[in-house]
Amino acid sequence: MLDKNLVINLNKPEGITSQQAVTRVKRIFAAQKAGHAGTLDPIATGILLVCINEATKITRFLTEADKEYVAVMKLGERTDTFDSEGKIIQKVENFALDEADIKTVLERFKGLIEQTPPMYSAIKVSGKPLYKLARKGIEVERAHRSVNIYKLELIRFAAPFLEIRVLCSKGTYIRALCDDIGTALDVGAHIVALKRTRIGDFRIEDSAEPGELPDKKEAVCSIDAALKYFKEIILTPGDFLKALNGATVAPEGITELPVNSYLRVKNPEGKLFAIGKITRCEATPICSAIKIERLLNVLPEK
Repeated sequence: MLDKNLVINLNKPEGITSQQAVTRVKRIFAAQKAGHAGTLDPIATGILLVCINEATKITRFLTEADKEYVAVMKLGERTDTFDSEGKIIQKVENFALDEADIKTVLERFKGLIEQTPPMYSAIKVSGKPLYKLARKGIEVERAHRSVNIYKLELIRFAAPFLEIRVLCSKGTYIRALCDDIGTALDVGAHIVALKRTRIGDFRIEDSAEPGELPDKKEAVCSIDAALKYFKEIILTPGDFLKALNGATVAPEGITELPVNSYLRVKNPEGKLFAIGKITRCEATPICSAIKIERLLNVLPEK
């Protein structure tokens, strides 16, 4: 029987929401359920990982991965949404900047930085998404978050447009980053185009547009392949039965794995059936054990 629990490396088109993209994929694969790992704004394109059926249980693991973006911003105009769909709230004309000025400012945003999530975002405050409050003209205080900008490269500058490549940790708001860069340049800026080009090991070169599915095989992978960066362990028949019943197991070969790290847990035949988390044994602190974090209903019934 063909695997129906899949992760799709979708190249999301511009002009549709992430949920609309998920609905298209769900229909193409006739899936019972589907979800995505990491929202893209309607104006954004690029990688949207769509998980179908049992693969929906691993979306939170995929969102943990580092991401790469290519963004084009327009200098001289700041908007309330930090992108081209918003209202211009600041305008600077006849500014003079060169690549040296820009590179100097970009250096300031590399490494660990603090970001304030934009009001036009899906973060919830008291159960309400920020963007719904923003549409009513309500602005609330947002907690800062620490994010890591591993790379920030200037690709092209042709005033007033600036194109950059960003490699960053999870939770980074590229719109907020571009707004902050514009402020640091004393001219303001907003995003006019954004493409996500990588999530972990998933590359834009291997992605598929909706019309290429389901035929573009390199864009479709199993749960096991999607989480290949997790170490794997094959359980003995005894530990396998214990794990299926929710018990913590302590097989050999996991003592050197960091506590709280995840791994792919497989049955004696080498088939993935769960995502496990390394914990400390209750009996002694020097012993490691596996606690089943997510049980996957993927094994054939006997």
